[in-house]
Amino acid sequence: MSSSPSPIASGPLGRRQSRRAVIRYGDREVAVGGGAPVMVQSMTNTDTADAIGTAIQIKDLARAGSEVVRITVNTPEAAAAVLAIREQLDRMGVDVPLVGDFHYNGHTLLNDYPDCARALSKYRINPGNVGKGAKRDTQFAQMIEAACRYDKPVRIGVNWGSLDQALLARIMDENAVRKEPWPAQAVMYEALVTSAIENAQRAEELGLDGNKIILSCKVSGVQDLIAVYRELARRCDYPLHLGLTEAGMGSKGIVASTAALSVLLQEGIGDTIRISLTPEPGGDRTREVIVGQEILQTMGLRKFTPMVIACPGCGRTTSTVFQDLADKIQTYLREQMPVWKGVYPGVESMNVAVMGCIVNGPGESKHANIGISLPGTGESPAAPVFIDGEKRMTLRGDRIAEEFQTIVLDYVQTHYSKQTAA
Repeated sequence: MSSSPSPIASGPLGRRQSRRAVIRYGDREVAVGGGAPVMVQSMTNTDTADAIGTAIQIKDLARAGSEVVRITVNTPEAAAAVLAIREQLDRMGVDVPLVGDFHYNGHTLLNDYPDCARALSKYRINPGNVGKGAKRDTQFAQMIEAACRYDKPVRIGVNWGSLDQALLARIMDENAVRKEPWPAQAVMYEALVTSAIENAQRAEELGLDGNKIILSCKVSGVQDLIAVYRELARRCDYPLHLGLTEAGMGSKGIVASTAALSVLLQEGIGDTIRISLTPEPGGDRTREVIVGQEILQTMGLRKFTPMVIACPGCGRTTSTVFQDLADKIQTYLREQMPVWKGVYPGVESMNVAVMGCIVNGPGESKHANIGISLPGTGESPAAPVFIDGEKRMTLRGDRIAEEFQTIVLDYVQTHYSKQTAA
């Protein structure tokens, strides 16, 4: 007699065990690693010396859901503006922690502008851009000493576009004497991983607490990123920041980031993510935050905003009403979340279905918290509404969108109030 089959498993694999770092600002704490939820971060593209413009973009990114925002600190003018940016954010009630992104002259800026060093909640150091020759060790040490002095965590971020050439040469020399030398791609992978780990160990030797170190190894190729992070995760227990260094523009950038990060996250690798999208002309910088959230939410790793399920349309759905309604509802829900998340706990787990015909419309609507099945071509001009699996009403006429939005709001207010949650 054959044994009964085991149930089909679902969900991501177990999370990789790592140390736990904490990024702080005031009463705000964002945990990284150690089993904490995967965190979404972003980066400004303003001139940091423009304190007001940078603060406004940071506010927009934080409002969209970025839990940490990184800013470029590349000139004395940028470093001098950091405190003003922090103070402007405080006046606007934006408590998001700020990360300073340093290259080439970070050791000088952190020393010459102590207000900048104190105002930042975390430093990002690229070990390939801290100096060459004898200066490299000294300048790296100066940046780590600043982190120790001001009690700041550090992301040691290696990038294959700016890899430490001396280290790469060393790895190539070691490979040359192997009985069976590795291919060039494997040598590059090894150099990235080695650079990250050796610099983290050096930071600890200089006095930085190992629980204040986060690592990243950024590349641009999907398979390259997966291979490098699998090896990095195998060889260390520091929290890891994921992201393609240049994902690209539009759908290409979204698809590449999703393809790479989803594989790693499914394997339990990754503690923070950033989606490095190239903004389209006139595009919104917050798009990268939304994409990051949607990757995590659709994978079942976190919940940020109510999800809208909508059919793609077919020959049965020549009407565009369901498309317009799905777009309006999705936009409405996301715009409300900055207020709702503090007033209606749990609302981010709500599902809304907007369907276009009778084939799957009623069924999908019943699976959602709230669902509407709009009429397809040749169907009766009626739209049944399902709430928690039961048909409650039928909408007709020219105000279906407005009426359905009111039903959604009523559901939120009655099902997710603080009193209800208590």
